[in-house]
Amino acid sequence: MTLQDLPGGFWNGLTAWIVLLVHIFGGWSEFPVFDIARSGNWYDFGFLLGAGSPVLGAAGAGTRSRTTSTVDSAARRHDPRQTV
Repeated sequence: MTLQDLPGGFWNGLTAWIVLLVHIFGGWSEFPVFDIARSGNWYDFGFLLGAGSPVLGAAGAGTRSRTTSTVDSAARRHDPRQTV
């Protein structure tokens, strides 16, 4: 298992959520969710990065929008130049 397995693991991890949903409904039996033949440290690491990236990206985007809106509204309330 070499560093070349990292992109393959990342791609399989990124598409794992879609493939898993299709597998649940009985489709795409020829496409495995996790490729056991390529299993190794770099492939596993890439798979974890790929599978976690949509979840972490959605969580980070929600946190940023709430933080920004809270900061903006607080700044507007305490701005002495703002007219009512």
